[in-house]
Amino acid sequence: MTTAAGWLPCSDRARERGDPLAGTAGLGERWLLVEIESGWGRHAFFDSALDPAVGAALVARAEAAGIRPLAIRRTGLRAEDRRGQRSWRWALVDARPGRAAIRWGRADTERELLALPLDGSAGVPSDRPVYAVCAHARHDQCCAVRGRPVVQALAAAHPDETWECSHLGGDRFAATMIVFPHGLLYGRVPAAEAGQVVARYAEGRVDPRYLRGRTALSTVAQAAEAFARDHSGDDAIEAFRVLEEHAHPHGWTVRLAHAGGAVEVEVGERLSEPLLSTCAATVAHRVREFVPVSVRRA
Repeated sequence: MTTAAGWLPCSDRARERGDPLAGTAGLGERWLLVEIESGWGRHAFFDSALDPAVGAALVARAEAAGIRPLAIRRTGLRAEDRRGQRSWRWALVDARPGRAAIRWGRADTERELLALPLDGSAGVPSDRPVYAVCAHARHDQCCAVRGRPVVQALAAAHPDETWECSHLGGDRFAATMIVFPHGLLYGRVPAAEAGQVVARYAEGRVDPRYLRGRTALSTVAQAAEAFARDHSGDDAIEAFRVLEEHAHPHGWTVRLAHAGGAVEVEVGERLSEPLLSTCAATVAHRVREFVPVSVRRA
């Protein structure tokens, strides 16, 4: 990236610091994906080809139902391809463990999106995964500069499954991508390794090198699962299941079910040195980071 002297983009700074990934995935038990073919402003649902009043109502309705909205579009669209969108593809995703599922549908008008049933009954079930890569340039330049090579590499090999998406959170972890229906959020994914990430997914495995966490879990449980994976070497998507999580004065105890017997993970925390977490940030803040204290058979 071209930068002013002495300034680095947030993702470059995070790489230099070695910011930990474990436990940094924002919550998303269920998701509503909406295809918006136009360019996006800072907020894709409020500043795009979608009527902003419809976008605001759609976001409010989804969030009230505990569903996280995400804009998607195909990569490589030319300006003339993004004019006059006549229908709106959508997908409802359930990312909760044991319920992972995707249902696709299409609205013929924007306002039909506001009548979409959000209880999981609408749409046609699909067994095809979705690979969504954040390339939301107007949110943060790192999302575009690091995300676009990843989405282009994936689209070349998996054109039907690959989408650009709006902001997933964690600008400093660009390139970020999420794999549905399991809601596996990855960060710092190199374009050369993106194919390996989805190849492992097809085998029912995660790629621990870049995994930030599963969005249906709390950040503490995400970190505990990552520490248990490091300890056991088990990279199966469903290798661990959260049984119990409780806080105490020194951190958290998370009990996980595992084929080899229940695992108890003690998770601690620390505060980072003050950092600028986005390219636009001007005030440095400390952020919470999770650390493993112990992993043992319960």
